[in-house]
Amino acid sequence: MDNAMNTAVYAILISFVANIVLCPMLIPSLTKLKFGQYVRDDGPETHAKKAGTPTMGGIMIIISFLLAALVFMRGNPEAMAIVLVTIGFGIIGFCDDYLKIKKRNSKGLRAYQKIIGQIIISVVFVLYWRTLDSYSTVLIIPFFPELELNLGFFYPVFACFIFLGTTNGANLTDGLDGLAAGVTALIVTFFLFAAWVFESPVLPVTGAAVGSLLGFLLFNSHPAKLFMGDTGSLALGGFVAVIALMLQMPLFLVIVAVIYVIESLSVIIQVGYFRLTKGKRFFKMAPIHHAFEKNGWPETKVVAFFYVVTAMACLLGYLALQGL
Repeated sequence: MDNAMNTAVYAILISFVANIVLCPMLIPSLTKLKFGQYVRDDGPETHAKKAGTPTMGGIMIIISFLLAALVFMRGNPEAMAIVLVTIGFGIIGFCDDYLKIKKRNSKGLRAYQKIIGQIIISVVFVLYWRTLDSYSTVLIIPFFPELELNLGFFYPVFACFIFLGTTNGANLTDGLDGLAAGVTALIVTFFLFAAWVFESPVLPVTGAAVGSLLGFLLFNSHPAKLFMGDTGSLALGGFVAVIALMLQMPLFLVIVAVIYVIESLSVIIQVGYFRLTKGKRFFKMAPIHHAFEKNGWPETKVVAFFYVVTAMACLLGYLALQGL
């Protein structure tokens, strides 16, 4: 194993240990502050007992990730950009979570407020990245890595689209115990491998994200003692998007982050069908993981199924990276 991968492994271990040490300290504090989860009234009946479970656990994902990343971030402007983007999206999620708790309902920031914040962070990232030697408007095409797609002038707009789509996909995936954390851990592991193959400077921070997610899963898996909230899901979506962009692999998100895509499409279909039919629903409930529950699937089975789909998608991503 080369030194670069050794560094990534150290980052995984540091963030993992940081999370399992800090989470037990955070949970009582969140409980005391009454930072509990609010559950949708129209959600699956089995979710009623989740009301009051401490949320905003994404704080620990970000802190443990940051602690590990700081060890390897010196002289690494690409890593610094990734950390700042992740924190930026986490702040948007934190504001959303805080308003939900303050208002004592499931509504936080307005949709347009989230979108404006996400676009600002996306634009700032692209402007900063353009100052670095690693900046590129070229995309790797899945299954045809020898070909290039150069977006040129349109790249900043495309990057904003990737950030918006990925962060909201991750946000919609966060609805069952361990779902978003486990799915994202698999996605990030794929990009960890890609960063190693490309000898990219983002390798250590990618490892830091993997370790943080694995540590968080110990507390977020069923039955969850801690939810990540929008603080975590938006931070994770921002991280996945920025890693994909810096590795020139955003097109691979359609493959490896297929769960994000399906969750997002299920909501779009549900809303569109509801409006076209004036009140009818295409799914029993959206996002689609809730539809599985409404059809009688236990929560743990839905989560396991989505893990398997993501793992297979990441293997397909590996083949896509190698070419036909």
